[in-house]
Amino acid sequence: MPTPDFILQLRERIGHQELWLSGATATVVRDVPGGPAEILLVRRSDDGSWTPVCGIVEPGELPSQTVVREAAEEACVSIEVVRLVRMSVSGPITYGNGDRTSYLDHDFLCRWVAGEPRVGDDESTDARFFPVDRLPEMDPRHARRIEVALAPAGEVVMEHDQH
Repeated sequence: MPTPDFILQLRERIGHQELWLSGATATVVRDVPGGPAEILLVRRSDDGSWTPVCGIVEPGELPSQTVVREAAEEACVSIEVVRLVRMSVSGPITYGNGDRTSYLDHDFLCRWVAGEPRVGDDESTDARFFPVDRLPEMDPRHARRIEVALAPAGEVVMEHDQH
């Protein structure tokens, strides 16, 4: 389901006013013997862009649980969280229907555990691994998520997304 029920219920009351939401993104890495690592990406059904697996944190859910759930729902793969790598503020974003949101995003480095990627819901039209050195063109904010996740372990990066 592209929009969680709790957001639809809020929208009934507030219309298109800006919502402050929590998001979570998984940079899922799969090691390839003798080759470059691969990154899991999904092609969004709303605009056709390639992104890492992303989702909205449900009420009472940890952002680390969100990425595991979203990877299963969107790409039909099992993953495990390695570490939190970045927190960012994005927005405001205006969607095609006029809804406005800003997000506190939690970006995680994750490891692929099992499953071959395939489309699992109506949020995407494709799901696949790409060699890390041959990623498709994507929005700079999503490229930044991957860049930070693949950097050597260090402190969690805290920054605003660039628009």
